[in-house]
Formats: sequence, C-alpha cells, structure tokens
Amino acid sequence: MFGIVRPCAHRLGEGLKTQWMAHLCGLCLALRGDHGQFARVVTNYDGLLISVLTEAQAERTAAGGWRRTAGPCPLRGMRTASVAQGEGARLAAAVSLVLASAKVRDHVADGDGLLARRPVAVAARRVAASWGRAGERGGAAVGFDTAVLVDAVERQTGIEALAGPGTSLRAVTEPTETATAAAFAHTAVLAGRPGNAVPLAEAGRLFGRLAHLLDAVEDRAADAAAGAWNPLTATATPLPEARRLADDALHGIRLALRDMEFEDGRLAHLLLAHELERSVDRAFGTSSCGHAHGQGPGPGQGQGPQGAFGPPTGPYAPQGPVDPNAPGDPYGMPPGNPYGNPFGGEPPRPGKRGFWAGCAVAVGLCCTCRVCCADSFEGPWSRKRREGRCSDGCDCGSGCCDACECCECCACDCSC
Repeated sequence: MFGIVRPCAHRLGEGLKTQWMAHLCGLCLALRGDHGQFARVVTNYDGLLISVLTEAQAERTAAGGWRRTAGPCPLRGMRTASVAQGEGARLAAAVSLVLASAKVRDHVADGDGLLARRPVAVAARRVAASWGRAGERGGAAVGFDTAVLVDAVERQTGIEALAGPGTSLRAVTEPTETATAAAFAHTAVLAGRPGNAVPLAEAGRLFGRLAHLLDAVEDRAADAAAGAWNPLTATATPLPEARRLADDALHGIRLALRDMEFEDGRLAHLLLAHELERSVDRAFGTSSCGHAHGQGPGPGQGQGPQGAFGPPTGPYAPQGPVDPNAPGDPYGMPPGNPYGNPFGGEPPRPGKRGFWAGCAVAVGLCCTCRVCCADSFEGPWSRKRREGRCSDGCDCGSGCCDACECCECCACDCSC
C-alpha cells in the first residue's frame, strides 16, 4: 500500500476502523470488478479518500446502497465484511488507475530499474496504456472526465523541465493540485451535494499540494544519491519553507472542512483534519501529536524535531546551545557520521525497486498478509519501512488523542 494518509488502527477506534477497512476493501474490489485482478495492485490509501468523502455526504436513506457484504479474503483472515460500493468506490478506482498509469509512464521515461531494459519497458507501456483506458472508462461511467488528470500529468513534465532555483514550489505542485481538486469536487456531484463542490475543490487542491510536498521531502536524500530530479533540490527550497507551505495547506483544509455539509463526516474529518498532520510530522521527522504544542517547526511551536519524548537528556544531551541550522544531527552528532558508524557516513540504504520487481513484492506482501498483520514491512517499491495496518506499534502513546473527543464529531475547531 502507498499514500500519505496511513492512520493507526488504535486511533481510529472500532467503529471508524470498520469504516476505514470498508472503504479500503471497497476500492480494491472495485478495481478487480471493473478492471481485472491485476488492477488491484494500484490500491492506495489516498485514493480511498474519494470513497470516504462520497459516502460522508450521502443521505442516510440512501447510504444502504453504498455498502455490500463481500466474501472471504486472505487479507481479512478469510472473513466476510461489509465493504463500500457504488459510485464513490468506482470513482476512486478510476482516479487510482489513471494516476498509476501516469506513474508507470514516468518510470519508463526515467528508465528506472528493470524499466531501462527495452522488452520490460514495452510491456510496462502496454500496462500503463491499458490502465489509462480503463480509468477513462471508469471515470466516464460515473460522469467524471479523466482528461483533467491526464492533462495535469502531461503539464507536470514541462513544468519540471523549466523549474530552477527561485521557481516557486507552488508552481511545481500546481498540476497535482488541479487533478486532486477535480476528483474531490466530483464527490459532491455523486452525493447530490452541489453546495460542497467549492470547499471540496479547495480541500483537494491543498491535499494535492501536500501529497507532492511530502513525497519530495521523503525522497530528497534518495533522489540526491541517485541523481534524480526532486522539486526541493531543483527549486532550492529549504525545508523550513516547505514545512511552512505544508502547515498552510493543513490549515486551509481544516477551514474548507468547516464549509462542507456532511451526513456523517467523522471519518473524513479525522483523516483530513488530524491524520494529515501526523503525515506531515512523519515526513519532516517530527512525531508530535496533532493536538500537542511545543513540538515541530510549525507556527507557534518549538524549533526542530523533538520526537515523542523530547530531546535526549543525561550523558547523551548536547553540550551547549544547539544550532538547528548547523549541518549534522541537531543533538550534536557530527555531520557525515550521524549513526556513530566507525567507518564514517550513514549505513548504506538499498535503492528503490523497479516497477515489476515492486509488483512481485507487493503480491507477496498481500498473499502472506504482512500488510495487515506484520508490525512493519518494507514498501514494495520505495523500500521504506511501513507499519502494518493491524500492528501494535502505533504512535498514539501520548494519550492526547484518546482524551480528545473532537474526532468523534465534526464540531472540532482544530485549534486545541
């Protein structure tokens, strides 16, 4: 699985966890039902937000039509479950396919991994073209024109080619913002809530900015090592400025949520108002709770990553004042040797997998249920550590989220 919104099951609670899994399974089954078994590999956490938003706006009298009982699945321990269905899940599937098609074409153009070999690249282009056509058909079936997504992807290449030091980062993220704004806004059409279209488009635009920013932050070191293009490096944007843009986007999404009318917006509120903040903390190396102050480099907060338990104390405390802008570790470890490696430098990290190798690993992860049951697992393409969906290793040990009841309703002013 991939995506920036990866909530901990312990924070969701039993009711919202059931809803979350219903949408995740619904997206997976919509991909299989409309586009074939192999299409399930593009199932992602962020795509199911479209299904969540559609159902959240639907009238309760019609909500029964948004769910069905699915048969046993290995990822659910061979249990049946109530899963999301209908136009919301189908729109999520169509958007996921179109964006996955674009991502494959981008990897082929860059010659990543096995895709540098001509026979593999030819096969990958065929898969990408098939997914693109399937996504177009799926979008048309629910009244959504996927041309806006395709146009955004095509414009992205030209914008990146022209970007350089001094280019606004928002100019680079604009195509992604436009694509997600269109997808979010269409959920209002599907749910019969035309008044929600404008705030949903704003929320989608800012969500697209966040998705692009966080991907750039997380991949910055790996891109530098591989000589790959990265928006932060290309535009010479420092991390504090990227964090400021991320915080502004978070605030804007919360304001947009206030202008939306939901029948049951608890899950949508938790994911977009709270879990997104944790995603930002995770990407920028902070681990403060979404309601805690005094941690992280955001506005009105302390400077530098403090972690869940603050800076080290005792014999491991830094000697003298810490310069947050100094190279190396903020707690006094020397630059180039942050892990105390006697041979110097950071331990070597494996590079990303190619598309087909990643697909093979993804199938293995699904078939062995590691995505659900393992405490952590290695991402099939990025090789980054991911938490299992049902793992005990969550980051909610501070207890503030258990005490905050605003996640159970939409009355939270998000200022706590």
